[in-house]
Amino acid sequence: MSRTVYDLIGLAAGVAFILALKGLSHPKTARRGNLIGAFGATLATLVVFFYANPGSSLPLNNLGWILGAMLIGLAVGVPAARKVQMTQMPQLVALFNGVGGGAAALVAIVEYLHLGTEATTAEVIFTVFTVIVGCVSFSGSIITFLKLQELMTTRPVIFPAGRFIIAATLASVIGVGGWVVTALGTTPLLILAGLSLLFGVLFVLPVGGADVPIVISLLNAFTGLTVAASGYVLDSVLLIIAGTLVGASGTILTRLMAEAMGRSLFGTLFGAFTAKPQDATGSGEERPVRSGSPDDVAILLNYARRVVIVPGFGLAVAQAQHTVRELADMMIAKGIDVAYGIHPVAGRMPGHMNVLLAEANVPYEQLAEMDEVNPTFGQTDVAIVIGANDVVNPAAQTSPGCPIYGMPILEVNQAANIIFLKRSMRPGFAGIENELLYDPKTMLLFGDAKASLTKVVSALKAL
Repeated sequence: MSRTVYDLIGLAAGVAFILALKGLSHPKTARRGNLIGAFGATLATLVVFFYANPGSSLPLNNLGWILGAMLIGLAVGVPAARKVQMTQMPQLVALFNGVGGGAAALVAIVEYLHLGTEATTAEVIFTVFTVIVGCVSFSGSIITFLKLQELMTTRPVIFPAGRFIIAATLASVIGVGGWVVTALGTTPLLILAGLSLLFGVLFVLPVGGADVPIVISLLNAFTGLTVAASGYVLDSVLLIIAGTLVGASGTILTRLMAEAMGRSLFGTLFGAFTAKPQDATGSGEERPVRSGSPDDVAILLNYARRVVIVPGFGLAVAQAQHTVRELADMMIAKGIDVAYGIHPVAGRMPGHMNVLLAEANVPYEQLAEMDEVNPTFGQTDVAIVIGANDVVNPAAQTSPGCPIYGMPILEVNQAANIIFLKRSMRPGFAGIENELLYDPKTMLLFGDAKASLTKVVSALKAL
């Protein structure tokens, strides 16, 4: 295969990636977009085997090693992707993203060692960039995985002089990067990789709670940039296109999520160093709450005219999306106006609730974004909060210094009645108490969301 044909096929794969992103921008076309992206990735992978490297009689050197690595990747990746639950999807995304960044860094190191003293200054600079950002993406993604999997604390990890240590590490990374460019050699490159891995850890540790998905998106953008930079080193137009698309889309998504959280990206990453300490459990005093039964909830719903359902991570954990769809259909049959209030960062990743409800075939027209549904809560008879906490917490508007202060929320406190489905009084992912639980208008329904909703459905049928 000639280089011209190779580049044209790579361009076709790049077009497929662009069409995939377009399809993923809307729930109705997301599945098709995903399939187009998978086709582009498959095409980009296969075409490499038919392009002969200059000066080589084989399509690829070390073909056996490459095929073996692909088989191992398939053996690990396919079962993981098929068996992972929706609640664990963000962790999987973080791991896959970290592996991508780490792979780009390793490829850059190997190519650097292969080129040796023949490498141009531009190639060395792009190699240094790829190693730095790829290693940061790898180690940072591992920390986000540990936080989301709750293998370590989900709250921000801060330490004395933390900002200065992070700044000093970053300065060291830049300094050693300059050393690699001017002096060349394996030793400074390995030191650079080690410092970059350390910086990735320090970079993510101060982030906690609902901010973790924003960091995943940012690290995804980092990985895209490393792929684009490695594409320059490897003289691959396809890698440049794919990496640029990932980097650009990840950057845009990061900005949109930061805006949805009501803060700057800098405040998201390092706000923990300036935030006031918060007591996750309040004053420690026992405070009364109003709990109810499924029958109480059913009676309240039976006489409602408008109901807004607010899904959260607890809905995903309980896999209650089909049950909530059944409840909504039953209320609609009774003439009740039903809508789903969707917060941009509800769950553990962007679009988490949209995907979850799509599994239950909830009509897209019933989903209302935050800006659309907030003005209607004043005319809402019942707001049902299912496993959401931080995205409805009034502390975001009333408690300066708390981790979520300034974040736009779903203003369910404006509804006439609030039904809050929770397993316990445990705080949300941000680790702070929700005053809404103690509001006289709030009725708590404790237990597994799916089991509780099933009982509510049965009670509503009996009325």
